[in-house]
Amino acid sequence: MPINQKNTVEEQYRTPEKLEARISIHEKYSVNHQGFGSWIASHYQIENGMRVLELGCGTGSMWAGKIALVSKCAELVLSDISEGMLRQAQKTLSGIRGIVYRLIDIQHIPYEDQSFDAVIANMMLYHVPDLQKGLAEVKRVLKKGGTFYCATYGEQGIMAYISSLFGQYGMTDSSNHSFTLQNGKSQLSAFFAEVQRYDYQDALAVTNLDDMADYIFSLTGMSKLRELPRKVLLSVLAEHTQNGVLHVPKEYGMFISK
Repeated sequence: MPINQKNTVEEQYRTPEKLEARISIHEKYSVNHQGFGSWIASHYQIENGMRVLELGCGTGSMWAGKIALVSKCAELVLSDISEGMLRQAQKTLSGIRGIVYRLIDIQHIPYEDQSFDAVIANMMLYHVPDLQKGLAEVKRVLKKGGTFYCATYGEQGIMAYISSLFGQYGMTDSSNHSFTLQNGKSQLSAFFAEVQRYDYQDALAVTNLDDMADYIFSLTGMSKLRELPRKVLLSVLAEHTQNGVLHVPKEYGMFISK
């Protein structure tokens, strides 16, 4: 990862505000009311006594309300490379016992070989500078027969749609495609014998365009759009609404590897 890109990622995730802005629009406008986090968790096969490690836990919101799942774990380690995110995760999950919080870089996991029954890394693998090293580390700390869960986005979702709307202003899709639904399986297959892809069916139905504008401004890959006057951005979005609703495609899913 180039130095300037690495710095951008670190700034983006240093504190939870921008991430919370992106999570908020999904909570308010997703047409699939199950919720991506709940859908992901529904695929976890965690049995009593398992040791589980999550890498890149973010704000910890994916575990909120899942006390029964946490209680099955002999040990649940939630980790992130950002101290700010880890502090927020501790606040989010302050009422849930049995969670260990650690600063961890996936490229250097500080645990012995075959330490965990399951490892989780959702919506973060595309940020890893040396992904091959990171995946090798995940495989190393997984027990024989263990499971690796990782969610990611596709290449024809929100970013591609926004870019198409603002092509007249020189906007192109500059999102990170280093690990997507389209190319993730081939990368995982180099480390795991069995890799299955699961797609989450969803879209956004946005009724307040100011929320969509806030979402766009929170994205590091949208620097050109942040140079536009807000009223111009809102005008373009308004041109593509139907009966007061902006329909935005989403492409998300996950891989389960053994």
